[in-house]
Amino acid sequence: MARETEAIVLPPMDWADLSISMLEMGCSGQFEVISNPATESNIPPPHTTLPHGLPPYAEDLISEVEKRYLHDPEWLPIHNFERAFEKFQNVFTRDRCLDSLLHLDTTPIHSTLKVVRNPTTGELLDFQEELLEDTGLSSKNSLSLQRPPGPASQGVKGSTTNYPFWPGGMEEPNLDQIKKKSQFEEDIDFDKNLLSVPPGFKKGMDFSKKDLNGPFSSINLFSLLSSVDDDAFDLGNEEKEEIHIGKVNGQKEDQPSKKSLQKTNSLEDLGVESSVTTSDAILPSPSSTPVVKELEKEHWAIPVDVHTPCTDFYKRIPDPAFKWPFELDIFQKQAILHLENHESVFVAAHTSAGKTVVAEYAIALSQKHMTRTIYTSPIKALSNQKFRDFKTTFQDVGLLTGDVQLRPEASCLIMTTEILRSMLYNGSDVIRDLEWVIFDEVHYINDAERGVVWEEVLIMLPDHVNIILLSATVPNTLEFADWIGRIKRKKIYVISTLKRPVPLEHYLYTGNSTKTQKELFLLVDASGNFLTKGYYSAVEAKKERTSKHAQSFGAKPAAHAATASQDRSVWLSLLDALYKKDQLPVVCFTFSRSRCDENARGLVTLDLTTSAEKSEIHVFFHKCIARLKGTDKQLPQVLQMIDLLKRGIGVHHSGILPILKEVIEMLFTKGLVKVLFATETFAMGVNMPARTVVFDSIRKHDGTAFRDLLPGEYIQMAGRAGRRGLDTTGTVIILCKSGVHEMADLHKMMLGKPTMLQSQFRLTYTMILNLLRVEALRVEDMMKRSFSEFHTRKDSKVYEQKIAEMTKTLASMPEVDNVGQLCDLESYYVTVQEIIHTRRELQKRVMESVNGQKALSVGRVIVVNNLKHKNALGVILQVSSDAVSRTFTTLVLCEKNTEQVVSQDDKAALTPEDLVPRKLFLPDGPCSSIIEKLKSEDIFSVTGKTLKIHTDRIIDDFNKRQMPRFKHDPPGQAVTTTTQELLRLTESNPNGIPVLDPVNDFQIKDLEVVEGSMRLRHLEEVLGTFNCVHSPKFSEQYNRLNKRMQIQDELDRLRYLISDQSLLLLPEYEQRIKVLKVLKYIDDSCTVQLKGRVACEISSHELMVTELVFDNVLSDLPPEEIAALLSCLVFQQKTQVEPEISTSLQEGVKRIESVAERIASIQRDCGMRESVEDYVAQFKFGLLEVVYCWARGMPFSEIALLTDVQEGIVVRCIQRLDETCRDVRNAARIIGDPVLYAKMEQASMMIKRDIVFAASLYTQ
Repeated sequence: MARETEAIVLPPMDWADLSISMLEMGCSGQFEVISNPATESNIPPPHTTLPHGLPPYAEDLISEVEKRYLHDPEWLPIHNFERAFEKFQNVFTRDRCLDSLLHLDTTPIHSTLKVVRNPTTGELLDFQEELLEDTGLSSKNSLSLQRPPGPASQGVKGSTTNYPFWPGGMEEPNLDQIKKKSQFEEDIDFDKNLLSVPPGFKKGMDFSKKDLNGPFSSINLFSLLSSVDDDAFDLGNEEKEEIHIGKVNGQKEDQPSKKSLQKTNSLEDLGVESSVTTSDAILPSPSSTPVVKELEKEHWAIPVDVHTPCTDFYKRIPDPAFKWPFELDIFQKQAILHLENHESVFVAAHTSAGKTVVAEYAIALSQKHMTRTIYTSPIKALSNQKFRDFKTTFQDVGLLTGDVQLRPEASCLIMTTEILRSMLYNGSDVIRDLEWVIFDEVHYINDAERGVVWEEVLIMLPDHVNIILLSATVPNTLEFADWIGRIKRKKIYVISTLKRPVPLEHYLYTGNSTKTQKELFLLVDASGNFLTKGYYSAVEAKKERTSKHAQSFGAKPAAHAATASQDRSVWLSLLDALYKKDQLPVVCFTFSRSRCDENARGLVTLDLTTSAEKSEIHVFFHKCIARLKGTDKQLPQVLQMIDLLKRGIGVHHSGILPILKEVIEMLFTKGLVKVLFATETFAMGVNMPARTVVFDSIRKHDGTAFRDLLPGEYIQMAGRAGRRGLDTTGTVIILCKSGVHEMADLHKMMLGKPTMLQSQFRLTYTMILNLLRVEALRVEDMMKRSFSEFHTRKDSKVYEQKIAEMTKTLASMPEVDNVGQLCDLESYYVTVQEIIHTRRELQKRVMESVNGQKALSVGRVIVVNNLKHKNALGVILQVSSDAVSRTFTTLVLCEKNTEQVVSQDDKAALTPEDLVPRKLFLPDGPCSSIIEKLKSEDIFSVTGKTLKIHTDRIIDDFNKRQMPRFKHDPPGQAVTTTTQELLRLTESNPNGIPVLDPVNDFQIKDLEVVEGSMRLRHLEEVLGTFNCVHSPKFSEQYNRLNKRMQIQDELDRLRYLISDQSLLLLPEYEQRIKVLKVLKYIDDSCTVQLKGRVACEISSHELMVTELVFDNVLSDLPPEEIAALLSCLVFQQKTQVEPEISTSLQEGVKRIESVAERIASIQRDCGMRESVEDYVAQFKFGLLEVVYCWARGMPFSEIALLTDVQEGIVVRCIQRLDETCRDVRNAARIIGDPVLYAKMEQASMMIKRDIVFAASLYTQ
């Protein structure tokens, strides 16, 4: 065989004939040589181990085959598979162009050359370099609006990796501020202390110098680049490249002057300086003195007079963006005029006054300008209703809520305020085209839970966005508008009107049957006058019926609650009376969901609709629920509601199914619902007025306790009475079931001032993490601009001016001589101030203590030490009753005919004898006394002595001698005796009289008082060891130091007020930062880590959800159990039904509770106040079984039987649960957990079905 092989002569083989090929091993760039097995079809093996082949270095194979087939259908016969496969393989075997994978975009040029010409002749004079702004910007590194837009998929809601746009009103750091900041940074030695290995890398950079003096051919590109400064590297200029090479070869060149810019080696070396110089020469300085003075006087909130008619309205706006079929009110015209001037407005008016007109004009104006408008509402239901209304008017309208996204490309977007906040933090490109943001129901900022969202959004809005605020009447509109104007640096025009289109009349109803249904007493007329006659008539009517009842059935307790039958009688009699007076429809506000249902079910005999109306209601109702499944159409709540609606009765509260609430709202708008029992939420937002409003009670439970309605709450609900254009007045009726309410309470509620807009700003982990990931934005800046800091920050400009003036004053003052014998003068001054401060604090505690107040009574002998008296004895004659600033009328021993008061400026330096007096004051000549009102700080010490005195005689004698007629009369016997007694005490105790000790005598055992007493004794002992008091210059130098330190203390106080340290929420911020560091959401330098990025994706309970994901609590569970466990994050109601759950779910509950306990414990350890029990208790598992069964496919009619929670609340919780599932899914995507991602996707699909996720009727 070997011989045969040797005898054969083979032709030379081409490399393509070899049965070997190169196999690419993954993405590492390594190749292996493999042999090709002989095959009949000659199909080459795969040339890569990657599952989807090589990266797309050429056209997609499928696309190429499609093109060939479309050009020549015969090329790929569909019946001959073998031939077709061979042809496809011919396409597959193509030439590779791996160089295309190495393509990099060129670095953008950061500067350009500008020609300088003679403006007269056009002669070319010079070239100047100008820096180009906004080069290399992206949504990942810039807050500028000049950055290019991001991907289309992130155009609406943005991304948590995007930077937000720069908030309006915040001053961007200029070059001077950057230089100032750099002074506090660490100096880096670029020759010795450079780090060479990045964190996580095994190898790094080699910064050692290379020997480049060899021949030119030996210089490679890497060594060349390593020796050339980055700032001097430019591939676009051949001349500069030659200069660089010359420098590399050791050639020295003269350094050009800074002024000769065209001869500089690198234009970038002087680019910044040149740019600043040019701009300074052309543009006026924005920080010049006249501008600062003008800003100090400027008011950001401008009130607009709504009483002056706009006679030239149509001349000023000949072509309005929108026209209405009715004449506008004055306040509406004023608002529109300011909108035409691109100015922000705050419109405060009563319900149904027509605030929506302003919003409509802004939307029309943005469409005219081809910009966009965002309309925000506090609740999702209101967003849906506004979407329907605006879509009818403008067509080009979109809706964005947590689970719905309709036409996001529209010019007008309706959304909740939380969605807008998310878009601002995530850098949504919608913000670029935004002209107006309309905030409806701004008074919702008072909501303790969600009010912070409004403040965040107002602070984060960019400068080019104008603001429209719509609110009910509030007393502090100017204050709130001034805050917004100051943080946004733009004027806000306040348009406030108290005029009602339909005036209201308020009545008290005391009837309870057909006989007494006329007992309706007018309490406040249409002009707003409170009628006491009506009140007393109601009281008499109620009292008369009570006495008759007592005569017939015996007396009953006054506080006896009305029974269900009595309630029914009251409602039947009232509604019958209203029906006869043609005062329907009526909204009956009841502050309990169960009471709403009971009142509606009790009216079984009431029928208020005609047969035609019954037919219309029947057709409309069944048309609306036609989209529901068969079992959902037979739900008990659905069947009960159709029966009530056919009789003209409706119920509206959070326990009603969302689709039924929308049906009731639409029927009410059509006038087919005559009586609507509703809770307070019905008064929020959309204009659905009635002829009459009835209050079942004026007391409500606010989540903490029962209380009367606030004036703002009452006016908001009462404002639903009166239909514009249909009624002359609106009727408001308050039921007096158990008795007539107090007159003062009614007067305060009906005519009192509404609740002021108050800040509910608080720190959240989401806010902190979103701001920490952007280096240019600080959480402290957000806190400074909050409404809660407005009062302390509004005078910051004045403070800055004072600081500048006082700094100059301090610099001009002579220096203190503290050398030689005066070397310890400053230490002496500090000790003196500490003694004064400690003594004042101890004195304050003594005055506040019970024993101290008892001791400081009439007849007590005290030691007085102030500017007028030095260690003089006195006796207390009277003590004022003012607990805040208590004064003591005291007779004090003094020299005769000596009443000169030493001024603060002329007082001598404080010596140890002044601070720790050992001797009592003893008159040198004739002894006298004076009566003075002393403050607590004038009392140096309290002695253990008391005198028996005649207070009235002493005071009367003193007052008599104050008259000019009796001025020279000698003191009376009582004064003389008391003075002699004080003199005797002084002479018998020349070295000091025993005084009462705060701890031993006054029995104040607080740790602070004990430590203060010990510290005071120690300081008094130290005081005698200073040498400076023996210097002849002591008095002069001490007073000089005192004046300097007073100015310095005031400077420190003002600097503190404008610094971050004075922020009210700064301690809590530092505590939350500690929590985030402990949990590894941020590192020690406050850089956001992976866990922090995940938390930014979570809308609520961000720490809890993130910890559950990272602890793998959810990964091993099936999707339905994950959904059930996550329900604890969205369910907030109380339930009496204990869910029946499996062992797996019970273990899941324990793990969730353990995670919650761990987070709460860390928070407590970091100083936060919330207890572990309170934090864990907020996660309620009452809907665990309901959600589990729903995810497994159980019909809604069956899961409703598993709990006592009303159907509407169950639906709302499952809808919010879907948002939580999406949050967890996004978290799984970020950390790279495909298993959890798939499970959350499946869980979301399992709960999104049937009546729970039925589409809103308003969006159809």
